[in-house]
Amino acid sequence: MSDLTKLKIAEARDGLKDGKFSSRELVAAHLTAMDSARGMNAYITETLDKAVDGATQSDDRRAKGDVGKLEGIPLAIKDLFCTKGVLTTAASHILDGFKPQYESTVTTNLWNEGAVMLGKVNLDEFAMGSSNETSYYGNVVNPWRRTTDDQPLVPGGSSGGSASAVASNIAMGATGTDTGGSIRQPAAFAGIVGMKPTYGRCSRWGVVAFASSLDQAGPMTRSVQDSAIMLEAMCGFDPKDSTSVDMAVPNFEAALTGDIRGLKVGIPKEYRLDGISAEISNLWEKGIEWLKNAGAEIVDISLPHTKYALPAYYIIAPAEASSNLARYDGVRFGLRVEGVDLDDMYSKTRGEGFGEEVKRRLLIGTYALSAGYYDAYYLKAQKVRARIADDFKEAYKSVDVILTPTTPSAAFAFGEKGDDPLEMYLNDVFTVPASLAGLPGISVPAGLSADGLPLGLQILGRPFDEETVLRAAGVLEQAAEFTATPTAWWRG
Repeated sequence: MSDLTKLKIAEARDGLKDGKFSSRELVAAHLTAMDSARGMNAYITETLDKAVDGATQSDDRRAKGDVGKLEGIPLAIKDLFCTKGVLTTAASHILDGFKPQYESTVTTNLWNEGAVMLGKVNLDEFAMGSSNETSYYGNVVNPWRRTTDDQPLVPGGSSGGSASAVASNIAMGATGTDTGGSIRQPAAFAGIVGMKPTYGRCSRWGVVAFASSLDQAGPMTRSVQDSAIMLEAMCGFDPKDSTSVDMAVPNFEAALTGDIRGLKVGIPKEYRLDGISAEISNLWEKGIEWLKNAGAEIVDISLPHTKYALPAYYIIAPAEASSNLARYDGVRFGLRVEGVDLDDMYSKTRGEGFGEEVKRRLLIGTYALSAGYYDAYYLKAQKVRARIADDFKEAYKSVDVILTPTTPSAAFAFGEKGDDPLEMYLNDVFTVPASLAGLPGISVPAGLSADGLPLGLQILGRPFDEETVLRAAGVLEQAAEFTATPTAWWRG
């Protein structure tokens, strides 16, 4: 396989600029790699002709001096983003055959900056899951293996296809969406960088909705610099999205100065959970030491309502999902299962179209919103959410960023947690609080577990201060010197 697939986005950008290779050559190398990696099940739809055409057009633009921020760079798109004329499934049977007649704003921004689409990658159905075991199209397999056994491992979720594609060099970068940690957690499991920007920084228009007050798009890449490049291309005000914030998009790459002297880094005591593994705690301590050695000031902080974040999230998110997914009824698009009357058709279509995890969350959400329970559950969860956001506001009066582990463990094997939804939900314990508060966060690969699996550290920042988050993440990345890569088992 060509070494072109091992290049990071920044390196490929420079190589294209210097004429060392063309976008067609870069894309061809990735299409060959994709062909040899189908056993990973990362892609739902491969857009081979689109990729070749896009690369050809990119090379033509470059010849004329018309170069975008991602000119000629091949990317994978999470199959939650609507792509005009290309199958968009949200990994659900209920969206069988759905080809949108419009393009999401985020992908439009990427194409306007010259990026090339390789295909649509797999995810947990409607982004509901933490392991990529709920997709109608089958499990995505993590490219990593334990050194102690050869069991297939989950890539995390919901953006597991994005994570596996980037980690295995079958995409230079990928879009993800983060509702409760669905960019950061799979990034940690796959040994890559995952960035969730502030809620409202990237448009949600054209992204299949899970929980509207939480969903946010972001980049998944193999370096912090690549995340900065890709994020800048994805962002921008969108009048079609009422939650999109009208503010200038910074040059995020320029923020990577490598200098964090005087930066105040908060360490929340509530994240030191009972039962957390020693290797996660030890890695966190290493991260603290790395930032301290780089000139940062370490400050102990408290986020007292953190322990309520998971239960609040698992009321709010399902409640919003029960409203958003009501549109899937078999009438307008996607799957239709005929019944004796309209109600029967609704029931049969949803019964066959939705998977078990989606049904579970829809039932929880509908119950929480039902008469007599709205105040007791949904309204109370929203009040808790406000307290969690207030905790962060108070903390940021004394610190600039917060450092925590990304996940409570390394990647686990298929089936290890699938039978216990509560244990599965605990995978999001470190990522959910920032999602509820709408804050930017990034996961950086920082070490290996005892059995050779990647572990991530997370940096959280103030609203719309992605620049400081990226700056601190760049220093953390440099100090961690994480260069490990998965063995290419998928190529036999």
